[in-house]
Amino acid sequence: MATFLYRIGRFAYARRWLVLAIWVVFLAVAGAGAAAFAGKTSNDFSIPGTESQQAIDQLGERFPEAHAGGASARVVFVAPEGKTVADPEVQSAVSAVVAALKEAPQVANVADPYTAKTISPDNPRFAFAQVTYGVQGMALTDSDREALHDAAQLGRDKGLTVEVGGDALRANPETGIVEVLGIVIAAVVLIVTLGSLIAAGLPLLTAFTGIGVGISGIALAARWFDVNSNSLILALMLGLAVGIDYSLFIVSRFRHELLVRKNGPEAAGRAVGTAGSAVVFAGLTVIIALAALSVVGIPLLRSMGLAAAATVAVSVLVAITLLPALLGFTGTRLIRGRLFGRRTPDSEADTGPTPMGERWAKFIVRFRVPALLLAVAGLVAIAIPAAGLRLGLPDDGMQASSTTQRKAYDLMSEGFGPGFNGPLVIVAELPAGSDPQTTSGALAGALMKVDDVLYAAPTGVSPDGKTALLTVIPKTGPNDEKTADLVTAIRDQADDLKAATGATVSVTGQTALAIDVSAQLGSALVPYLCVVVGLAFLLLLLVFRSVLVPLTATLGFLLSVAATFGAVVAVFQWGWLSGFFGVEETGPIMGMLPVLLIGILFGLAMDYQVFLVTRMREDYVHGASARSAIVTGFRHGARVVTAAAIIMISVFGGFVFSGETLIQSIGFALAFGVLVDAFVVRMTIIPALMSLLGKAAWWLPRWLDKVLPNVDVEGEKLAAVAEPPATPAPSTPAKARVP
Repeated sequence: MATFLYRIGRFAYARRWLVLAIWVVFLAVAGAGAAAFAGKTSNDFSIPGTESQQAIDQLGERFPEAHAGGASARVVFVAPEGKTVADPEVQSAVSAVVAALKEAPQVANVADPYTAKTISPDNPRFAFAQVTYGVQGMALTDSDREALHDAAQLGRDKGLTVEVGGDALRANPETGIVEVLGIVIAAVVLIVTLGSLIAAGLPLLTAFTGIGVGISGIALAARWFDVNSNSLILALMLGLAVGIDYSLFIVSRFRHELLVRKNGPEAAGRAVGTAGSAVVFAGLTVIIALAALSVVGIPLLRSMGLAAAATVAVSVLVAITLLPALLGFTGTRLIRGRLFGRRTPDSEADTGPTPMGERWAKFIVRFRVPALLLAVAGLVAIAIPAAGLRLGLPDDGMQASSTTQRKAYDLMSEGFGPGFNGPLVIVAELPAGSDPQTTSGALAGALMKVDDVLYAAPTGVSPDGKTALLTVIPKTGPNDEKTADLVTAIRDQADDLKAATGATVSVTGQTALAIDVSAQLGSALVPYLCVVVGLAFLLLLLVFRSVLVPLTATLGFLLSVAATFGAVVAVFQWGWLSGFFGVEETGPIMGMLPVLLIGILFGLAMDYQVFLVTRMREDYVHGASARSAIVTGFRHGARVVTAAAIIMISVFGGFVFSGETLIQSIGFALAFGVLVDAFVVRMTIIPALMSLLGKAAWWLPRWLDKVLPNVDVEGEKLAAVAEPPATPAPSTPAKARVP
């Protein structure tokens, strides 16, 4: 591996114009293709094989005119104090809004409150109109949504309180100033770490190239495949973070080799052969973790995982090909940079002032037992809230209190009851020869006897008379645990309902979907972990040629993930520090977040394991003692690993303030997870454990040593093909010459 990448690095450096031209053409073609042929992303959510999804599919077959799969909106009306919606002037205002809604673009149907009888029986000041669109929510334009708001404003102008909720208002997530701020922080960290504007600019340039190609490819793929809108955000988030980090490691190693060898092609070859090998294997762990999301069986996760994995793969290719070509254009300018009037020290050097990373490693090695106990105890304490984790799907009740969606949600709870915000849909297969009206009426009566059911009524029969549709209103809200218990209760009583009415029932709706998501993820979590951890363990076994190093790396990851779950619950579910992080409403955690977090964080955690421990193994292979290799490995790698972690935290942290609940929670979880994993696990727990293990950390059974191929990540075989370092090495970087 090291020899192969060494040759790639030398070739790219020497043929810099050719390599640059290839990437420019590739980027231009991808961008032009995306601009001309890009498909539309969707916001569809399905969980094949579950009862709720089967019921939804059945609705599409039996009620095609009523279930076109389009977006919906709920417009809530409240009459002024002292009046009711039956008053002539109020009815006139409501009718004007309904008329405007019917004329709005893309609207397929509007259920008038007076004909559909959606007026609150307990408080006649409240009514609502259900709006159905002929297209999905992601297909609606800003002008389509503006027409919805304009119609509501007509009622407000006539003195009514009018608020709008529903998925028709959910636009594609967009990036904003806070994400840009994360990039700015990353740039500052690069400048401080590398001590040169040119050196700092290269990781940013290559990262933007990688995500440009990756995002363009995803946009093109959306023309032929179902690509979820959140896939673009995750691909952007991960592509930017790993693209900067991977380039940072190679640039740092190149600067060191350039100082030692005074030979540009040789420095590029050795940098790509050593640091580039670590980049390739680190990238592979991320790709494995992301691509393995496909085994969960949820199309949204598969779309997000494959899109992000493809972008990471492009970022790796950019780092080992385009980056050495760009290094050929910079030459010695990378080692002549000064920051604030002084030269930034070479983080890879073996001489000079003792860096902070080396001092920290010596401290951990000396006090390894208390350091290990304190770090583990701290992570366990942070993980305690994870025991209260509640999963669900985001709804309008989790929107900011200032939004019209949240106001509509609260008004529905006040006027009709909390259960009206999460009605259950019952799909009933009627027995042959039965009267549809009689059977569905009997079924509604039976459902009314189930605990926590507020209201149950038939809402339609399919044209062939074989399927009935019923609506069940729970007494509690959609994210209340009692509502989840109600769904389970109805499903448990399906046999009794069939015995009483002859109808076979299935339950769907938002709450039922949330329950099925949790069940599906729970059943898929163990196979997913086996695939991810198993493949990554084998990969790390190849990289480190050790059994205990991959094992400790995996155990450390489990600590990181537990602590991250605890922090997510504390902030997004319990509301701790929610104001600081811009979380306006708390509630259940998005059902897909745990498995998504495990997949992404595992790959990123292994990044730092590979970058730090490969330098330890490199020194150990070259003759250092096991404990000395820990210290020298930290001297070589801690500075850039610290910078890389800060960059990732900054990039991910920027998404915490996006305003989109799922993106917020992913951004926070990844930022916190990287913080904990990089600084507590990889820089404290792992060196403490390796110090305790000593030489045993690098133990590998002899039979396994013979079976495993030697991928030579540490570049031991480069001595046979690489040019020796210059003698003597240049006293100052300014005197180095690069051919």
